[in-house]
Amino acid sequence: MKVFNQLLLTACSLAFLTSGIDTASASTSGKNVESSYNLATEYLTPKRVMWISDSTGKYIRKSNNLLLPFSGQVSVADTSYTTMISRDGSKAALLLDFGREIQGGIEIASSIRDSQTPVSLRIRFGESVTEAMSPITDKNGASNDHALRDFTLDAPWLGTVQVGNSGFRFVRIELEDSNVKYNLKAVRAISRYQDIPYLGSFESDNPRLNDIWRTGAYTVHLCMQKYLWDGIKRDRLVWVGDLHPEVMTILSAFGHNGAVNRSLDFARDDTPLPGWMNGMCSYSLWWIIIQRDLYMYRGDMAYLKSQHTYLKGLLSQVCGMIDRDGNEKLNGTRFLDWPTSENKDVINSGLHSMCYMAIKAGLELGKVLNDNGIVKMCSETAENLKKKDTGNYNNKEAAALKVISGLSRNKKDRDVILRSGARSFSTFYGYYMLEALAMNKKFDEATDIISKYWGAMLDLGATTFWEELNYDDIAKAGRIDEFMSDGKYNIHANGGNYCYKGLRMSLCHGWASGVTSWMTRYILGITPTEPGCRTIVVEPHLSGCNRVMGNFPTPMGIVRVSHKKNSEGKISSEITAPKGIRIILKNATMRHITYTE
Repeated sequence: MKVFNQLLLTACSLAFLTSGIDTASASTSGKNVESSYNLATEYLTPKRVMWISDSTGKYIRKSNNLLLPFSGQVSVADTSYTTMISRDGSKAALLLDFGREIQGGIEIASSIRDSQTPVSLRIRFGESVTEAMSPITDKNGASNDHALRDFTLDAPWLGTVQVGNSGFRFVRIELEDSNVKYNLKAVRAISRYQDIPYLGSFESDNPRLNDIWRTGAYTVHLCMQKYLWDGIKRDRLVWVGDLHPEVMTILSAFGHNGAVNRSLDFARDDTPLPGWMNGMCSYSLWWIIIQRDLYMYRGDMAYLKSQHTYLKGLLSQVCGMIDRDGNEKLNGTRFLDWPTSENKDVINSGLHSMCYMAIKAGLELGKVLNDNGIVKMCSETAENLKKKDTGNYNNKEAAALKVISGLSRNKKDRDVILRSGARSFSTFYGYYMLEALAMNKKFDEATDIISKYWGAMLDLGATTFWEELNYDDIAKAGRIDEFMSDGKYNIHANGGNYCYKGLRMSLCHGWASGVTSWMTRYILGITPTEPGCRTIVVEPHLSGCNRVMGNFPTPMGIVRVSHKKNSEGKISSEITAPKGIRIILKNATMRHITYTE
């Protein structure tokens, strides 16, 4: 266990975050760190050559040489290269697998050959095998939106070229020129990520839950560039609503990170009032909620004060669109998530709950800022919103928002969420569904959904969590890291909906990571209840496991917890916390507590 914790606290743990990744291969040699944003560059060797266009040796020779380590320096004497030959109408091509999803590009090294003329290569990145093997067509959804994934380049004679800036695991390289013999020395992935430690951790006797926690953290880690993106292939943008689950995961796995503040400030500066962030009224509501949650976890008063003027103006704008009877009349694009985007009743119900959540968050922040105007305005508006009871329309998103907002008045909302288990919700709003189940003490049911739904992505070859997953597709689907066999459903090529149909769908999407935060909050049981984590309630619920231990970052240092459940279901705990943090233990007996300087 000591070795595990040491690994988790190093930047090299990037290679350890998903099952099946070889830590020894994740050498940080050649790593460059851009100090202003902690951005590192790491070169990765392919794990396997998955496919070659010709197995006879006539057009492709010694492809396994691409699996050899490469220093980055070509040599006139080196003969350990792969030969690709284009002749007789045949174009030599191969597919490489780098073992896990990364954000970045590739470096191609060319060995010596007879002609000094540059060689034209076609490159295709893919988050799945199918995507890397697919050209852009009108039907398959593959695109070059946000980041190029299908393009040609000229590779120099006896030299290297670096290209690409996208999210991918697989790379297809094809020789475009006719009647050419090309010696390909090496292809290395250039992984770009924040070089930061994983201060939070989760380790239990349930390996599936461990993998899910780490995969959620890794998904967000890749999206943490200078700004916090929603996806690393498509949606490399600051979508504010989508930020909320990402921010909660960051606070649980990494603690403070400048990408969060930069993204929130970017959204503020990009949206002069009376505009709505990203054009959607709900996303401005999420901005308010994130500010409250960020302050609770980090307690950064200086940062909160820098938001005061905009926060007050935005709250005034929202409150001005809610009448005395509690009817909200927010303009702009009215949106919760894509699966609910065509149901006006669900959107109306969800926005009512979101208004109440945002106004309550504004009320809390107004008190912290000693702004009586905000406090009075938000108090009155919250009371008005409570007058109106909206339905859930048998929809899990609407029901979940009612529950977590505090506006739910009966168990019917909970029952809607529980209906059909892991079906009928998005990877985005699945987080809020889990939160609602926890508020109804349905921890076992929530953990079962986590294991089935998020775990299913791992079963299908995922190393990061996806933009969407339809649970009914799982049983018939083939793995994304394999070629599709006959009779298997191609979940990447044929799945997805709305703006993310087919191969356009992102397989590394930060909004799907909220499960990591949920596991820290409810299985480890760690919840800050005073700004800056000055008071933390530890209330573990060991659903799905009998032992769990983990770390949680606070502004004052790391809180470490270890819980065990006996044969009678009773939990005992050991806790280590920095001095200055008050620990309140619930649902367990204390074996030992230690306070550190």
